[in-house]
Amino acid sequence: MALINQIKQFQEFIRSNATGGNLLVACIFVALIIGNSSLSLPYNAALQYHLGPYPTIEWINDGLMAIFFLLVGLEIKDEALNGELSSLRSATLPVFAAVGGMVIPALFYYIINHNTPTAKGWGIPMATDIAFVVAIINVIKKKVPLSLQVFIKALAIVDDLGAIVVIAIFYSAGLHSIYLLMAGLTFGLQLLLNRLGVRQLWAYLVPGVFLWYFVHNSGIHATVAGVLTAMAIPYKIKADYSPLKTLIHRLENPVNYLIIPIFALANSAINISEGLKDGNHVSALSAGILVGLLVGKPVGITLFSWLAVNMRLSQLGHRVKWKQVWGIGQLAGIGFTMSIFVTLLSFGSTEIQNQAKFTILIASSIAAFAGYLILKNIKVKA
Repeated sequence: MALINQIKQFQEFIRSNATGGNLLVACIFVALIIGNSSLSLPYNAALQYHLGPYPTIEWINDGLMAIFFLLVGLEIKDEALNGELSSLRSATLPVFAAVGGMVIPALFYYIINHNTPTAKGWGIPMATDIAFVVAIINVIKKKVPLSLQVFIKALAIVDDLGAIVVIAIFYSAGLHSIYLLMAGLTFGLQLLLNRLGVRQLWAYLVPGVFLWYFVHNSGIHATVAGVLTAMAIPYKIKADYSPLKTLIHRLENPVNYLIIPIFALANSAINISEGLKDGNHVSALSAGILVGLLVGKPVGITLFSWLAVNMRLSQLGHRVKWKQVWGIGQLAGIGFTMSIFVTLLSFGSTEIQNQAKFTILIASSIAAFAGYLILKNIKVKA
């Protein structure tokens, strides 16, 4: 009996929403300690170690995170077909919000950095780190209506896809047409299988691996393959079996307790002393990132959402308040890894990169804390 009770307690621990968030925070702190100690050299060497054709960090950010995007894409599709996003006006709101959350931060950054050597970094505050945002939402899930949870996930996906498009157009070394064509054909095959009524998951996941390879080599961020595969997987229930819901159930624990923590460990080892060196933290670059993420994100998301609702193009979700939309906008200021990725593409100078990374860490931490406090302290009707 004691063993059975211990097993039940462990299962409850695993199912706890707070557990994933606590594990994520712990991984961030561990990574920061490593990044500011003598362990940073072997740590970075391990991340750059090649496993087959790609370094470890690439397998994590492009490979494991494609699985994360697959899960989030499945959840969005589930809500779009039979949930909070099933009406057109509800489904369009995250799109308008995401557009505002990209345009306004980029504009603020560019105004501050206009005619400076760092003006090219306008894409840095556009991004939202969906993995960290979802982890925080999971910690306070009881305080956030389901419609708002779906809203932020959909917003973050559109936001990240927008950032990927910006990277492909403005920061990419070039797109490879052959790989793009192969990716398109593979995605077309997945859609055809859906149309033919194929419900076996392997029939979509095996082509999904090839789709990932083609997208990765096309010049587009490989995580797009996860979203595309999610779009192709069928929802239809037959004899209480839904391929989409089954895959969601199978992916939840591996994503929350393995993939996201690994992602945090691999991307959070920022050297604080390098970021503070020579007073760089007060430059136009830092000001642009701080204002873009902490002010531009909530202003852009809230303003564009308000305009869409008042123009009757969209509608707020059930039980959602405007204060909560502002809180979500504040959380969306967690740019972190996607912002760091744009930073590396924007600047060749290690000094500028370190300064930007440190500012992104500060801005993302403030955004996370502010968004958490706002959403946690808003009373939710039963």
